[in-house]
Amino acid sequence: MFIVALTGGIAAGKSTIGDQLAELGAIRIDADQLAREAVEPGSPGLARIVERFGAGVLAQGGGLNRPELGKVVFADPEALADLNGIVHPEVQRLLDERIDAVRGTADIVVYEVPLLAESGAHGARRWDLVVTAEAPIETRVARMRELRGMSEVEARARIANQADEAKRRSIADVVIETGGTPEETRAQVADLWASIQGRTFAAPE
Repeated sequence: MFIVALTGGIAAGKSTIGDQLAELGAIRIDADQLAREAVEPGSPGLARIVERFGAGVLAQGGGLNRPELGKVVFADPEALADLNGIVHPEVQRLLDERIDAVRGTADIVVYEVPLLAESGAHGARRWDLVVTAEAPIETRVARMRELRGMSEVEARARIANQADEAKRRSIADVVIETGGTPEETRAQVADLWASIQGRTFAAPE
């Protein structure tokens, strides 16, 4: 099994790359989906969050009230660290379960993880390859305004709150440029797929 970590900043084109790799035959795992599952009602993660932050972070139906929790943790670095200490291990556990479930049947797994550079998870080098999506900031701002309805100020603030391209490049084995035409992006992904299938990348030490 060959495991690819696919990362990139907001609106940099991760999903476009992930979609194509899935079309080509990769098993795709979404870190954002795992993070949602990690705090679902009845989950160990949610129970630990309530234990740490109190029942006030629950919504009326028993699920997590994310805006309320956000008010607590983003004003308190220690609280945010505690939250990450609860959620990140749960996400890792779920990821391990997903990988184990397809081990022996899947050849290539793509783990789409937006905040790989920010989280420091790249340091463990659990991946055979790290791929980052990249696009000019102006292109990303335009995408966020058009596709997500953000204002320019909101879009630039979101980008500024994430790792910069230099940091992502420093952890990446491959950079896919998505700022050109869709055809140019697809050609790069096709080349990536051929290289993965041929195992022409050296596995990280």
